[in-house]
Amino acid sequence: MSEHDKQLAEHITALINSIGENPKREGLVRTPDRFMKAFRFMTQGYTKSVPEIINGALFEAPYSEMVIVRNIELYSLCEHHLLPFFGKCHVGYLPRGKIIGLSKIPRIVDAYARRLQVQERLTSEIADCLMENLNPLGVGVVIEAQHLCMMMRGVEKQNSFAQTSSLLGDFQKPATRAEFFNLIK
Repeated sequence: MSEHDKQLAEHITALINSIGENPKREGLVRTPDRFMKAFRFMTQGYTKSVPEIINGALFEAPYSEMVIVRNIELYSLCEHHLLPFFGKCHVGYLPRGKIIGLSKIPRIVDAYARRLQVQERLTSEIADCLMENLNPLGVGVVIEAQHLCMMMRGVEKQNSFAQTSSLLGDFQKPATRAEFFNLIK
């Protein structure tokens, strides 16, 4: 276990203690280590590299119609409360002579989602990444998510969803925008 992991486990033990619980109670003895491992997993996006994810899976192709990957499940942590938010991401792009392996798109979504995030930035980061790496005519990203920081605390609205979008290039044109939103319904 690294020094950082040991420190994190010690902080979790202190947190458990601070709420009046006994960190030596049977059910809690291993909780700091389990939390540390879970937290590392939930924030593994910091260790992901987009060039390694793409790994050469950009292919010359004369295809020029919209490519969409819908309903990509995503899980992230709200940077304000460290509580999860989760939902679906829809990604579309208009190729400009190159296409990307379809499995790379959900991997890119995960690389950015598995960080401390706000949904608005997450949406833009995915769109910017695809625009930069594919050089398409345009990119559209829509995320629909539920936030436990709104559901479990604060306003306690269990049925609310947040929806964000980032539309770049030709996706800002009304016809392309309308086609994209129609196809992801």
